[in-house]
Amino acid sequence: MLHDAHNHLQDEALAPHLERIAEAARTLGIADMVVNGTCETDWPQVHALAQRYPFVRPSYGLHPWDAGNRSPGWLDTLRARLAAEPSAAIGEVGLDRWILDSARPDDPRLAGLRRAPIGEQAEVFLAQLALATAENRPLTIHCLQAYGLLDELLHAHPVPARGFLLHAYGGPAELIARFAARGAYFSFNGYFLKDAPAPPPQTNTTGYMSKKPSRLEAFKRVPLERLLVETDAPAMPLPPAWRTHKLPTGPDGATVNHPGNLEAAYAALAALRGVPLGELTALVSANFSRLFGPR
Repeated sequence: MLHDAHNHLQDEALAPHLERIAEAARTLGIADMVVNGTCETDWPQVHALAQRYPFVRPSYGLHPWDAGNRSPGWLDTLRARLAAEPSAAIGEVGLDRWILDSARPDDPRLAGLRRAPIGEQAEVFLAQLALATAENRPLTIHCLQAYGLLDELLHAHPVPARGFLLHAYGGPAELIARFAARGAYFSFNGYFLKDAPAPPPQTNTTGYMSKKPSRLEAFKRVPLERLLVETDAPAMPLPPAWRTHKLPTGPDGATVNHPGNLEAAYAALAALRGVPLGELTALVSANFSRLFGPR
């Protein structure tokens, strides 16, 4: 069975295709999709999907992009939702300097959002970290251009006993050991293949990445017992040669990542680590159950 450790099935780009995605999940043996809410307004959508599809594992959090638009009672709303759903995870939460230092002022993805300063983001993050720790819930963390600060905060504050997920880890390879010692899991995303010379996954070739971009090299250092796999669908599409499932482009012409591309991400990670696909699948299943809990 396959497990998508992180996606956004509630995104409007996927809404017209939900039954098609559900059928693909059944065909591929995708047992779980951790569907991450990012703001107060989409938490009810995540809940509705969890009621509709048995493979959905709901997760609720305030994303750093949305931190600046939070309501005064956001944390109480989050606590109430979690109290009603004892098995739900917390996420997507985190830190993001990219929106402050690198994003274009007219980036359409950030339209209407007040970009919270990093100190304010840290305050929102720590509130959710404390909640996850107190209830020992799985916690999914987003981080862009802020890994040093994230490292400081995770070592200065308690973390959930079960660990936490650094989704689509893109930080320095040198920090992997420190994060892992603190309880981190790391989810591999097929988007990282965009700069690598990769064959279609059906070839099952190992050792094909002779010139490894830093993110791929980093995933060779992740302890096997901390590896997970994700799609982040509908975002972070795989390179065309790796896509096994396709959806029509969005209204803005952007590629829409199908959650069924999870199988290609598994194949890519198996090739990167030089282990048989079946062995990696069993390993990831055990890791997923350890962090997110059994069904």
